[in-house]
Amino acid sequence: MQGIRGVLGLHQPINYRNEILAGFTVAMTMIPESLSFAILAGLSPLTGLYAAFLMGLVTSILGGRPGMVSGGAGATVVVLIALASTHGVQYLFAAVILGGVLQLLVGVFKLGKFVRLIPQPVMYGFLNGLAVIIFMAQVAQFKTVENGVAVWMHGIPLYWMGGLTVLTIIIVLLWPKVTKVVPASLVAILMVFALVFLFQIDTKKVIDIASVSGSLPSFHIPMVPFTIETLQIIFPYALVMAGVGLIESLLTLNMVDEITNTKGRSNKEAVAQGVANITNGFFGGMGGCAMVAQTLVNIGAGARTRLSAFIGAITIMLVILVGAPFIEQIPMAALVGVMMMVAIQTFQWVSFRVINKFPKSDIFVGILVAGITVVLHNLALAVLVGVVISALVFAWENAKRIRARKYIDEAGVKHYEIMGPLFFGSTATFSEKFDVLSDPIEVIIDFRESKVVDMSGIDALHKLTEKYQQQGKTLRLRHLSEDCRRLLKNAEGVIDVNIIDDPTYKVMV
Repeated sequence: MQGIRGVLGLHQPINYRNEILAGFTVAMTMIPESLSFAILAGLSPLTGLYAAFLMGLVTSILGGRPGMVSGGAGATVVVLIALASTHGVQYLFAAVILGGVLQLLVGVFKLGKFVRLIPQPVMYGFLNGLAVIIFMAQVAQFKTVENGVAVWMHGIPLYWMGGLTVLTIIIVLLWPKVTKVVPASLVAILMVFALVFLFQIDTKKVIDIASVSGSLPSFHIPMVPFTIETLQIIFPYALVMAGVGLIESLLTLNMVDEITNTKGRSNKEAVAQGVANITNGFFGGMGGCAMVAQTLVNIGAGARTRLSAFIGAITIMLVILVGAPFIEQIPMAALVGVMMMVAIQTFQWVSFRVINKFPKSDIFVGILVAGITVVLHNLALAVLVGVVISALVFAWENAKRIRARKYIDEAGVKHYEIMGPLFFGSTATFSEKFDVLSDPIEVIIDFRESKVVDMSGIDALHKLTEKYQQQGKTLRLRHLSEDCRRLLKNAEGVIDVNIIDDPTYKVMV
């Protein structure tokens, strides 16, 4: 027992009742979501359940955030839909393995902290775009196959599908007012299932998509050619999947940190996500990442250790082994309704309330990220574009803030006191502050309230020095910070400036 506790990291006192009930609840809420995401990707539902089991099991043992739940999430599956449809499921498994390797490297090289660089408008756009994708994917479930062609439902089947979907949504909305002990999504699925079973309603079910009956996942190497061409095909998808998975997982980790007032380990979580996805690829799972909704359910149920996620994963495996006859009879309308509510809850409605308080650049970034997410189904690209644009806007705003206070002392030396950072965005404005022709024979630039940030700043100083030298004048620098002096020291081969020996700042001569 002590060995198991050690593996799961259960060194602190544990409320077994809370952890076990939370684990069962998480499993029941994750099953319909994993099934829906697998079906969305055109995969066997069993592939989604394997992902939920494997992700939950591995991350519950190796993860850096007790209480966090991982599974076959839509954020990563959406990325791989195009690959699965054009090249088949074996290429998807290969991409999941490669994505896991990339995530593992991020954790090993301790790069998880960079998730903090994602601005809030980018997150709003990302989540809103993801919500739209999930919702539209559920609308597609209102199609049926006739003579081998997918067509929209009509007549009685459409009425039953629509009515049961609306009923599911209503139950999900109203049940929390009755009790929060049992998850509303689970209650909605069970009630719609009972209604369809008792009245023998002829409606679309999970069995109409594929069977979920299975055994323990078995090891297999993806059947793809081991060639450069294969790598070229899967690498872009693997890179995007790894990025999206880590972004969602590390943001979920930060969310749990805030809720529990504890500190998770982002790099350890990145390693766990990587190992879990590598395991997925070799054991027939579709891959995944942390799941925000299930994590909130888990934390809300009182779980604070790894045990709940471990129990949730084992429960899902038991469902695969012995619960298939029940799962296969679940009406698709119930799953569609649950996923529509997931989409509605994922959408950041608060972004509309605060939109008039955002700068116009932030509003543009949020809309652009959401648009790229919806149109291209490329979540990582959307986040990357958003971060780049936000960084450029930040650089532009800081470039406009560089100022120079000028005066001539009693010795006839002209001083330029610079305020604001000297970097690639502000070099042009910086250079415009100086009047080389009219300045006296000696000029001092004071960096007490500024700093040289990059090579562009060094180059600007070099060009300015040359201009003064051509006029037979001397330019000196003073009050450079330690990092600025180090930067200039490294650039001695390309720049020659006079730096005043300042004992207070210990500036190099």
